[in-house]
Amino acid sequence: MPYFDVASAAPLHPVARQALLAALDEGWADPARLHREGRRARLLLDAAREAAAEAVGCRPDELTFTSSGTRAIHSGISGALAGRRRVGRHLVVSAVEHSAVLHSAATHESGGGSVTEVPVDVTGAVRAHAYADVLREDTALACLQSANHEVGTEQPVAEVAEVCRAAGVPLLVDAAQSLGWGPVPAGWSLLTASAHKWGGPAGVGLLAVRKGVRFAVQGPADERESGRAAGFEDIPAIVAAAASLRAVRAEAAAESVRLRALVDRIRARVPALVPDVEVVGDPVRRLPHLVTFSCLYVDGETLLHELDRSGFSVSSGSSCTSSTLTPSHVLRAMGVLSEGNVRVSLPAGTSEEDVDRFLEALPPAVAGVREKLGAPSTTAPSPAAAPSLVVDALGRRCPIPVIELAKVIGEVPVGGTVTVLSDDEAARLDIPAWCAMREQEYVGEEPADRGSAYVVRRLS
Repeated sequence: MPYFDVASAAPLHPVARQALLAALDEGWADPARLHREGRRARLLLDAAREAAAEAVGCRPDELTFTSSGTRAIHSGISGALAGRRRVGRHLVVSAVEHSAVLHSAATHESGGGSVTEVPVDVTGAVRAHAYADVLREDTALACLQSANHEVGTEQPVAEVAEVCRAAGVPLLVDAAQSLGWGPVPAGWSLLTASAHKWGGPAGVGLLAVRKGVRFAVQGPADERESGRAAGFEDIPAIVAAAASLRAVRAEAAAESVRLRALVDRIRARVPALVPDVEVVGDPVRRLPHLVTFSCLYVDGETLLHELDRSGFSVSSGSSCTSSTLTPSHVLRAMGVLSEGNVRVSLPAGTSEEDVDRFLEALPPAVAGVREKLGAPSTTAPSPAAAPSLVVDALGRRCPIPVIELAKVIGEVPVGGTVTVLSDDEAARLDIPAWCAMREQEYVGEEPADRGSAYVVRRLS
């Protein structure tokens, strides 16, 4: 069964498995002790730190192992903000950061700090000048991911780092998705990553803090990991994480070329095989193994189940796959279609045959979901009957409001309008996206007694 969800978690790399098993026998003791077993464990820990630091591009004494990538982000942000509290309490983040960054930002804001979100364009990329525009004298820290976890778009880290350097503001880079593919461009002040994203074991994160960056650890003091990560080190997992990072880096150049060609095939073939699909993210400046697309008139959760039954493990940022029933904050910030969203992230070793079988399985899976939902089989307009119509989709979740709009748009004359009443947050993204794909005019959103009224004018 092809597993196409390494952006969530990569399978354990063979080198990680070997290193983990070996370290279970050699690295179980307390590395802080002076006896033989403790010294052996310390040697393993130091060697792992040196290997990881080389991959990150920092000094070993700048690198801390944490219990997860999320823990690294939380500790990095809180420590940098506390260390620069005399400067101010202003934090800058991009609108498409990982939820761990946004959760830290929310906590900072609830404690009296201020947060500015930098917008992105339709590909999910920030612009360096947008960071320059919001940096202030009281800005303590700026954050930017190296590449987006949902759509694969790479961010201009070097350019933003230069802007931050000129303003005297440290930049924290979340490199979870990209570190396995290569080093992050120079200029960052703090960096975080997570081992299970590159084929290491879960439960190991990295936090690198450059010398000279003001940093104050928050929480109770601990003597381990320079006081930046409390608790007994999981040395076997750390050794496996460092070994697998070195291994995937050695394979990255060749595998990147091969997987990028497979992703290019998916990007080109999906819109040709499946009607009404929007491929999102930057087509060029992106991670080599990841592609995301959204399908009109499709319930994302149902589509994922259908693909799973066909033997393919993929994921989604669709609102319909979340318990909150709100669109992915990444897709929302990009202003793109959120319904029927599929993220495909290929593991190393993926074959052309696996990709071809996925492309064969996708069209009937999408068609089956659309049929179950009663989506229109054709978008050809029917004879006009009324100058305006109102569609009541209150209480109905994605993609039903868009399906109902598509069904009736042909019933108004060119220049006529359809007003969709919806209380689903996803409609705020998906109705304008449908208009762009169908070359109709999105007039705008108006208040309603319940939810909102979305007005669409027929142009053709």
